[in-house]
Amino acid sequence: MPLRDYLPEELGHVAITPSGPFEAGSYQELTLTYKAGKFGIDDTGMLKIAWRTTSDMGKPQLDKPGEPNYTTVTASNGAELECRIDRVGIRPWANTLVIRVGRGYLREGDTITIRLGDRRKGSPGIRMQTNCEVAFEYKFFIDAFATYEFTELPKSPSFALLPGPAERWTAFWPSEIKAGEPFRLSLNAWDRWGNPTPDVTGNIALSASRPIGNLPSDLDLAAQSVPLILDGLTVDKSGPLTLALKNADGEVLCHANPTAVVESADLRRYWGDLHGQSGETVGTNPADLYFRYARDQAAIDIVGHQGNDFQITDAFWNELNQLTAQYEVPGRFLALPGYEWSGNTGLGGDRNVFYATEGRPIRRSSRILIGDTDPRNADCYTARDLFAAMQGEDAVMIAHVGGRFADIHYAHDAKIERAVEVHSTWGTFEWILHDAFAKGYRVGVVCHSDDHKGRPGATRPGASTFGAIGGLTCYFMPELTRPALFAALRRRHHYGTTGTRIKLDLTGHFDTSVDVFVEDPSIVENSGIAANTPLRQRTVMMGDIVRAKGAPMTLRAEVSGTAPIERIDVFHGTDLVATSRKTDGLERSRRVRVLWHGALYRGRGREVLWKGRLSVSGNSIKRFEAINFLNPERKIEVLESGQVLAWQSVTTGNMAAIDLWLDEAATGRIDIETNVVSTSLDLASLGADAISVDGGGLSRGLKVYRLAETGGAMTDTIEHVAIQTGANDLPVFVRITQEDCHQAWSSPIYLIA
Repeated sequence: MPLRDYLPEELGHVAITPSGPFEAGSYQELTLTYKAGKFGIDDTGMLKIAWRTTSDMGKPQLDKPGEPNYTTVTASNGAELECRIDRVGIRPWANTLVIRVGRGYLREGDTITIRLGDRRKGSPGIRMQTNCEVAFEYKFFIDAFATYEFTELPKSPSFALLPGPAERWTAFWPSEIKAGEPFRLSLNAWDRWGNPTPDVTGNIALSASRPIGNLPSDLDLAAQSVPLILDGLTVDKSGPLTLALKNADGEVLCHANPTAVVESADLRRYWGDLHGQSGETVGTNPADLYFRYARDQAAIDIVGHQGNDFQITDAFWNELNQLTAQYEVPGRFLALPGYEWSGNTGLGGDRNVFYATEGRPIRRSSRILIGDTDPRNADCYTARDLFAAMQGEDAVMIAHVGGRFADIHYAHDAKIERAVEVHSTWGTFEWILHDAFAKGYRVGVVCHSDDHKGRPGATRPGASTFGAIGGLTCYFMPELTRPALFAALRRRHHYGTTGTRIKLDLTGHFDTSVDVFVEDPSIVENSGIAANTPLRQRTVMMGDIVRAKGAPMTLRAEVSGTAPIERIDVFHGTDLVATSRKTDGLERSRRVRVLWHGALYRGRGREVLWKGRLSVSGNSIKRFEAINFLNPERKIEVLESGQVLAWQSVTTGNMAAIDLWLDEAATGRIDIETNVVSTSLDLASLGADAISVDGGGLSRGLKVYRLAETGGAMTDTIEHVAIQTGANDLPVFVRITQEDCHQAWSSPIYLIA
């Protein structure tokens, strides 16, 4: 967004070589040549080259010729140029190379040549952005008159970023299949950075645990397009069902997500990512591609678009409403109209707003980037103003933690704000659920992506400060329609995951019938709504609000994981009260996990860069494995074979680890040094329980513990008895942790007085 529009056609133009396209995440040498226009650039005038705020393109550097991202800048007339890299552009173009013309000036026709990734002295080039984009742009802003006022050139150099070769596969089908009812299977290939890719070869075999009608036994990839959507599949009888995707050598490429075939089901499971942005705001690629990606590439059932309100023009708001109506196909795919109310943290922080129908108003936190000051379009500067303005709307809101975190102590309305988001690509934020408990709110748990890379439903962090895979939420609904979704949100009938399709069932059982409320009694009592007649039930599910009058509830959680289950934790509010974790024989296991976790604090800059080193003495490392190292460029370095490893890793409330397989289980010691915390331990003293070191910050720390050498079971079950006493609610929920560091959280069952 330029500050001035003074004669942009007279201020020069830019050429780029080569013109692309390029592979996302590859190293390239790009030459940008700016040719000055009629006015030239005066002494101390400037040129700014900007690229998107959320792009993870390698940061240009000006003083290390042999290293990645080395950049040189020269003027054709010998003018002295002063350069710096900064984030001084206007959102969404904050990343900026600033070039100041000093001790000289430019006349019309003089040039400035910028070599990004200059290879002439040994640099491998500049690393391209890791996510694909139809038109990656460099915007040029010119201060020709040395006034510190900039005008954007009318044409920006751009190029396409394409996916690389396939490195992994996914197979998705419904998490519950009705016997005899047709269903679809989606197969997709992904490059090393998490971009879907058609760059596949060879044959793949589909190996199911029992016959599936219309499922081919193998596929010739040369004759197929990716993703492969196999529709009209059927299974006749109820029972377990698994599927493995194998290559021509019989190696397993992936397994389909856990499912079960059932004879009937009142509620079905549907997967959604309700939160992300496209290139019209701070994200990547056009909104049309955003919706298409969610449906066709990520193979999710539900998507929402949540652009920052202060970047959504009235025209784009209308376009979004047209797109959600266009992509909405009940029974096949849901697209929700909505936006992110992006108020300043001190005024309430981020909230996701979802409407049940198109054509509703957008009530912005500000118009700072769209310049519309029409007083008839009233803004809501605080979250309290927003809640007041939303009264009577058929809408649901979710408290979100992004750059700005939702302060639910400052503002909350139980009638409309029904859930808190505990995970996204920004990280993991269990603390916001704890905030809700402290205030006595009855909210559900969701996990979404807040994707900025044009990849809703299947996003990875790339090489940016986003430190986590985007989340997903499983909604329990009788059918795939908007009314059913809004009913599920209002009753908290859903659970969230860190991006994997874990299958979770959570039920509570009573010996006698108890009161189960369709609507939160606190809303009814505080708003004058007609009496809220409870249902009488003996079995309840996650999200239910239950008045049991002291009757004990037997909680049962059943989990089918996408990786071995490490543990199931049961919580009463913030208190951990029970755990299922297989510990038999662990004290003799030669597999030792070194795990680090946490964030610095709640707001922007919460990410923790871990720099670590571990050494084993009196023993030897037979092999090791990186867990949740999400940036492929960050690899574990072997400093001394079998003895010493070093690494760098990022956590943003989530966790990462290194697993060691040792020669001996209980011989020798491990010394661990990081820039946050360090520890040293004798392996003979390491039993089944973890040794933990607190690192301050926000749940930041280090753990060392043992895991089964060959991996744990893919399923687990826990039972626990809970009794509500006293005047306060007892929220009961479970958290699942897999060995691959993926997690899931159920919405709580609220036992109330």
